[in-house]
Amino acid sequence: MRRKPMIYGLMAVVGAFVLFVVYYLYLGSTAPTGQQALVRLDNSNIESLKKSFNDSADSVRVIVMLSPT
Repeated sequence: MRRKPMIYGLMAVVGAFVLFVVYYLYLGSTAPTGQQALVRLDNSNIESLKKSFNDSADSVRVIVMLSPT
């Protein structure tokens, strides 16, 4: 009889973790006020990145690429 509360507690922890991951990866993509919006790079917008990068040759330019793997 004590296993049911433990299973429900484990399910609640797993559910909370899944909600956190979904929020972090898909819903939490907002930039602070005054900062340009965040962009996800893909094949459709890579030319825009190249143009923006090359147009700002007189300033410091940094590209950071983060990957979960």
